[in-house]
Amino acid sequence: MPEITYKEALKRALREEMTRDKNVVIWGEDIVAYAGGGAYGVTTGLAKEFPDRVRDVPIAEEAIVGVALGAAMGGLRPVAEIMTVNFTLVAWDQIVQHVAKVSHMFNGQIKAPMVIRTPNGHGRTAATHSQNFDGWFAHVPGLKVVVPATPYDAKGLLKSAIRDDDPVVVLESINLYATKGEVPDAEYIVPIGVSDYKRRGSAVTIVSWGRMLVESLKAAELLSKEGIELEVVDLRSLRPLDLSLALESVRQTHRIIVVEEQMRTVGMGAEIAASIQEMAFNDLDAPVARVSGLDVPMPYARNLERATLPYAETVVEAVKAMIQKQY
Repeated sequence: MPEITYKEALKRALREEMTRDKNVVIWGEDIVAYAGGGAYGVTTGLAKEFPDRVRDVPIAEEAIVGVALGAAMGGLRPVAEIMTVNFTLVAWDQIVQHVAKVSHMFNGQIKAPMVIRTPNGHGRTAATHSQNFDGWFAHVPGLKVVVPATPYDAKGLLKSAIRDDDPVVVLESINLYATKGEVPDAEYIVPIGVSDYKRRGSAVTIVSWGRMLVESLKAAELLSKEGIELEVVDLRSLRPLDLSLALESVRQTHRIIVVEEQMRTVGMGAEIAASIQEMAFNDLDAPVARVSGLDVPMPYARNLERATLPYAETVVEAVKAMIQKQY
């Protein structure tokens, strides 16, 4: 099976779906004129292949999302690229009040089969351009939210998102675009709302998604050398949220840590930890632990940025603390 980058996997998903369905269109800022493929190059070359269906749009995120919604209601399947997740704030009214609610407001008679793709998380771009809004989007009923961590899942989840009749937000970690993984040439999709085991183990269960899933796997490799085998569950989707594997795992390991990049207070990890405690309380030998980012605006300096975020070594420390502590 060939190895390709996360970014290339996304591009292949877009190309295949545009080839399969003429109603799929892509609109975004600088996705044609700027280096031929947007700020992160995901759409490079697609404008030449589909000149009438890949279009540059004005710097107006509210308009991008609003026009995409109208087109979706009219029968197209738009993929709206927002240059970074920070700019979705400009379109927040459209996303929350209209995209997420239109099908409900019309009793299902009108659908909104659209995708909002956006790079998420930090990238040494300071406080206003390095945010993570996993929990924000997952909080909104009417949206589906996927956060792929591997090239395989990036391609399969984006294809599923484009085919879905509900609006789907695809949160792509900026720091994963260059990572590589095996992706088959044959047609496949990854279902939305289905979690996955990324590593089997017996000592502690790790539940994560996106960039922190990759860091958790690095931590598992480090701990394996010390005889500590982690079981790593990738949620892949945050709405709908599938905790079945996390619950299955914790009933075997009896210890669980939720690992997220987002800030700790009112983060996605709090919801997951509370749900696991409610549904598997008698299986726990230790309180559900959380690893998360710090509750501070993101600094620009590289060393300070790193100090605010969790990495593999942060997960290692949390695992050792859980194992060593007596309850």
